[in-house]
Amino acid sequence: MQKLNGVRLLLSASLLALGVSATGAAHAGVLEKVKAHGAVRCGVASDKPGFSLIDDKGQWTGMDVDLCRAVAAAVLGDADKVEYLATTGKNRFTALASGEIDVLSRATSWTADRVASLGVDFTTVWFYDGQGFMTHAKDGIEKLTDLDGATFCLSPGTTSEQNLEDYFGQRGLTYKTVIIEKSPELFAAFQRGRCNAISNDLSGLASRLALMSNPKEYALLPEVISKEPLGAYVAQGDTVWRNIVTFTAYALMTAEELGVSSANVDELQAKKDAPADVSRLLGTEGNVGKAFGMDNQWAYRAIKQVGNYAQIYERNLGEKTTLNFPRGLNRLWKDQGLLYAPPIR
Repeated sequence: MQKLNGVRLLLSASLLALGVSATGAAHAGVLEKVKAHGAVRCGVASDKPGFSLIDDKGQWTGMDVDLCRAVAAAVLGDADKVEYLATTGKNRFTALASGEIDVLSRATSWTADRVASLGVDFTTVWFYDGQGFMTHAKDGIEKLTDLDGATFCLSPGTTSEQNLEDYFGQRGLTYKTVIIEKSPELFAAFQRGRCNAISNDLSGLASRLALMSNPKEYALLPEVISKEPLGAYVAQGDTVWRNIVTFTAYALMTAEELGVSSANVDELQAKKDAPADVSRLLGTEGNVGKAFGMDNQWAYRAIKQVGNYAQIYERNLGEKTTLNFPRGLNRLWKDQGLLYAPPIR
């Protein structure tokens, strides 16, 4: 009897690991919930040009928005089947862990503490960034140490607070803070002179600067004091959904690497002598999609409807946009950047 009980315990543990109770009842994962709901619920920022913002036509646009659209195309067949929820730095992880959203795609940094303590999992880096600083040009600030004793405008619940504390503390410098949750109010306070400098991800500062009516009145300092690997988060405990979001991002990076774009994806999919790695990406070879719980056309749809990583970058941050943000570290590995997607096979 003791041996039999041990077998039962082992069986129960195995079933639970697969998301099935000992009575045989399956626990619905996020993928099933998304299919039943008919849309991907995506947590975004509402005020970060180039990443997530409602444009003058009333449409959500940006790098982070496009990642959610690609996931919707892969899973539901339609990139427009996304419901956007504007989140703040303070409530974003709560919304994800509670199941209010399916994906948090909000230019959020990957840190050990967040993964360890907030009930969330990181997927992959979607944008490499770092913490920078903007000052008032009239103050003549040339380097960060010139801001000893200054007042900084910061957002709560971000890595910017801790990074600033570490940097100044290690150098024996002092500072004060003005903490404001909503970005428009934060930047407005900075422009009114409530603080000497504002600190955030460099991409966020550059995007705000490009939209200011008087950009020459402000200056970006040369220092970048942190690594900020930004990307999407999902709730902890659902490996299937995490893999889907992660490899959708990888598929878009791989498409750029292989020269597959929304413009030529149909031609390449129909090509009988296409390279094997292209055929696997587009679903004419292999069964990667089915292994993920989708069909084998998942990556084809994402690329066709949203574009590859280069197209997404150029559309939102490239030379023809008001931001004109250099790709820098966000180039492919073969172009001396850090974007490196594992093989899709």
